[in-house]
Amino acid sequence: MDVNEIASIIDHTILSAEATKQEVIIKCQEAKEYNFASVCINPVFVSLINKELEDSSVKVCTVIGFPLGANTAESKAFEANKAIKEGADEIDMVINIGALKSGEWEIVRDDIKTVVDVAQNKALIKVIIETCYLTEEEKKKACQVAKEVGVDFVKTSTGFGTGGATVEDIRLMREVVGEELGVKASGGVRSLEDAEEMIEAGATRIGASSGVKIVAGEELTGDY
Repeated sequence: MDVNEIASIIDHTILSAEATKQEVIIKCQEAKEYNFASVCINPVFVSLINKELEDSSVKVCTVIGFPLGANTAESKAFEANKAIKEGADEIDMVINIGALKSGEWEIVRDDIKTVVDVAQNKALIKVIIETCYLTEEEKKKACQVAKEVGVDFVKTSTGFGTGGATVEDIRLMREVVGEELGVKASGGVRSLEDAEEMIEAGATRIGASSGVKIVAGEELTGDY
C-alpha cells in the first residue's frame, strides 16, 4: 500500500480537551489536502467541520460516550442522534467497559445496539473496546458482540487509556471479526512504519492526530 492509499484510511484526529476552533479548522484543511478518510473531533465541533468539509470527500467523524464509555445507553443514543442530525457521517462510540469487566454482556450488547439503532442507514459505527483494559478473552468477546449487533468497525483504543493499538491486538481483532468488518488501529500509531505494520496485521483504518507527519514519514512522539 503506497502513502496515498495509507492517507486515504487515516482518521485525522483532534480530541484534546483544549482543542480550539482554529485548530479544528486546520485539521480539516490538512485532511482535504492529503485526502484523509475523515476528521475525528469531539461532538461540539460536528456542525463546524460539516461546513468545513462539505465540498470534499472527507467524512465527518465524532466520538460518543468518550473517553470512558461510562455514560448511559440513552445518553449515548442522544449524543449519536444529535451528531448525525448535525452532519456526522461516522460515529466512534466507547463500549461500556465497566459492564464488560463485570461480565454483564447483555448490558454491553444493549449499549452498542442502542447506538446502532439510532445510526442505522445514517452513519457508520465504530465501537472502541479499549484493549488496554481487557484480557484476550474479553477482547474476543467484545469483538464478537459488536459484530453480532451490527457495527461497521471495531476499534482498539480511545488514545486516553493506559495503552494504544498493538499489532497483536489488531491481528486478534481481525481474526475474530473476519473480513466483514473494519478494524481501526488507534493510539500509539506514530510513524509510517507503525501504520504499515497495523495495516499488514489487518487494520483498515488508522486513527492518529498527526496524519500529516505519518504520511511524510516523520517519527512522532506522544500517545495518540
